Amino acid sequence: MNGLTGKVIGVAADRSANALSSLIQKKGGTPAVFSIQGKQILNEQISQDNIRDFISKSFDWAIFTTGIGAQTLEDTSVKSEIYRDFIEKLNNTQVAIRGKKTLNWCQKNGVKASMLSDDGTMEHLVKTFSEEQIDLNYQRVFLQAYSQNDAKLKEKLEKAGCHVYLSQPYFYEEPNLQVLENLKEAIKTKSLDAVVFTSKTQVKNLVTNHHDNRETIQSFNNHVLAVAVGKVTANELKESGILYVLQPDRPKMGPMVAALERYYQKANSYNN
Repeated sequence: MNGLTGKVIGVAADRSANALSSLIQKKGGTPAVFSIQGKQILNEQISQDNIRDFISKSFDWAIFTTGIGAQTLEDTSVKSEIYRDFIEKLNNTQVAIRGKKTLNWCQKNGVKASMLSDDGTMEHLVKTFSEEQIDLNYQRVFLQAYSQNDAKLKEKLEKAGCHVYLSQPYFYEEPNLQVLENLKEAIKTKSLDAVVFTSKTQVKNLVTNHHDNRETIQSFNNHVLAVAVGKVTANELKESGILYVLQPDRPKMGPMVAALERYYQKANSYNN
């Protein structure tokens, strides 16, 4: 018997919902999709302005927080026929990055990263600057971010003495409120055994950006298992007040579903 047999697993993802649902079904589970990511909106004009400013102005560091953000800027540079200038400028600038997808983007474009967050979090990246004893005072930084949360990094860098240029080439719209309420209701009524999250944006939409979510958080702490694809998402869940979060050793969907199956297999062995 597969480890997820008889389990109903909520899926908060959007683009990866079908792939996740398939993985859950292969393990015997029943997926219930509640896509609360919110639609991704690309701002082409802002992206174009960001690229031209980066090329024309002087920067000591370029910090990329997401692979999507880096790809968006690349796509804009190609469309504007300034891709070579963009990559050349990056190769003459110290680059710091967070996350595997951002690292893959750098490698694809021949961009060498001077600094990498080992655990994929912005907190670790900021800590690394300190550990490497890099003096950021008066440093000019091009910071690609995509949300108010990551924009807080701008404040931290400015407190360290940096002059920060904030690039936000995309953002996420609010999710469908009915879908959001349906997920909350399913959690509160124990209709779901677990909910899998693939981004911190989904967590924010469910429990961080809305008032009075005590009942939702209490439900996670009592009977619904919160599952995160990686450390960034797990940290967001924990910071919201969820006491236990299951996450895989490798931040990918397959290992996440495998970890979920092992969790229930272990629980069943204790009960038998």
